[in-house]
Amino acid sequence: MIEQLSLFGGPTISEPYTVSQLTGHIRRLIESDVELRDVWVEGEISNFHRAPSRHCYFTLKDADAQVPCVMWRNVAQAQHSLPLDGDRVLAHGRVGVYEAGGRYQLYVDQLQPAGVGDLYLAFERLKAQLKAEGLFAPERKRPLPHFPRRIGVVTSQGAAALRDILNVLSRRYPLAEVLLAPATVQGDAAPPQIIAALEALNARAGADELHPVDVIIVARGGGSLEELWAFNDERVARAVAASRIPVICGVGHETDFSLADFAADVRAPTPSAAAELVAPDRADLRAQVAGLAAALTTTLQGMIGEQRWRLAEQARALKHLSPEIQLAQARQRVDDLLGRAEAAVRHGLALHRERMGGIAGRLAGVSPLGTLERGYAIVHHRETATVVRSVAQVAPGDALDIRVTDGDFEATAA
Repeated sequence: MIEQLSLFGGPTISEPYTVSQLTGHIRRLIESDVELRDVWVEGEISNFHRAPSRHCYFTLKDADAQVPCVMWRNVAQAQHSLPLDGDRVLAHGRVGVYEAGGRYQLYVDQLQPAGVGDLYLAFERLKAQLKAEGLFAPERKRPLPHFPRRIGVVTSQGAAALRDILNVLSRRYPLAEVLLAPATVQGDAAPPQIIAALEALNARAGADELHPVDVIIVARGGGSLEELWAFNDERVARAVAASRIPVICGVGHETDFSLADFAADVRAPTPSAAAELVAPDRADLRAQVAGLAAALTTTLQGMIGEQRWRLAEQARALKHLSPEIQLAQARQRVDDLLGRAEAAVRHGLALHRERMGGIAGRLAGVSPLGTLERGYAIVHHRETATVVRSVAQVAPGDALDIRVTDGDFEATAA
């Protein structure tokens, strides 16, 4: 603060707050108090009303004091029922300041009848203990099977929750077999029976290896905190967490939370929702199968088309290597070779003829017949058949054979 001199000569004073500054300072002081961020307040409801915005405004009071309260629309919608003036309630929330109105108030995020206050506090303490042990750790959660063949159900045999579950399963996924492990779901006898039912389903799953229980639904319809208290029993929560089979818990209405919900692998807001989460919708499955069939058909048609193209390519390649083509080519080569051989023979014969003509001409030039044609004659001694080349070889009276160009005739030497 800045000190200044008084105009009237009095002592110095601090610079004054504005109303907004003072209210904001008080708000910051209150909101910085850790204890006031998480408080439970018990009192009687008065002046309860719901604004057009659906936010709720009321006062909590006792014999000596009162505190304004605000419950936002989303919190109010989560309540089973809204309180009435005169109801004693246990409210949880944080303390803050509404600066425009210059008042502090309780911003309520949970509201329970005052009669269940002890139970709720016990629930919160046990929840914190089990959470610290890691019983609710996300890494412990197991996924639910996509297509369960056998579904175990832990609930009361005559409960509406069982009828809801069976109706949903018969509509969505009639292929699944439902195995009921009946148990009381309310009262002191409920926790031991719920635990025994869980153990029986786990034992049956271990013994019946051909048809094991794939998933367990633990279910109960809505009710008050006292009616649902069996599912807040520590033994039940530990039995749910210890199950070897995945567990989905659908206890109460959407706004009800139990320790069994936190310990289960999956929490469903209602028993019907648990059945919907645990089983696929056959309409969706039909659509998926149809889509897969269409995709398979397209894929197969593409593969067949590709194989046909490859087969045609291979047929064309084989056609070039076909023995028929090779034989035709060989036949053509033989014809070519035969033609070449015939031409070579004819050419050789022509050469031989020319040579023979030349030889014949030369022989004709030296042949006796040629000599005869020129007017000469060849004389043979008839007795000795020798050629008479000299007159000394012939005596008068010798018989002679004379050959001329067009024949022979006989003669006698004179």
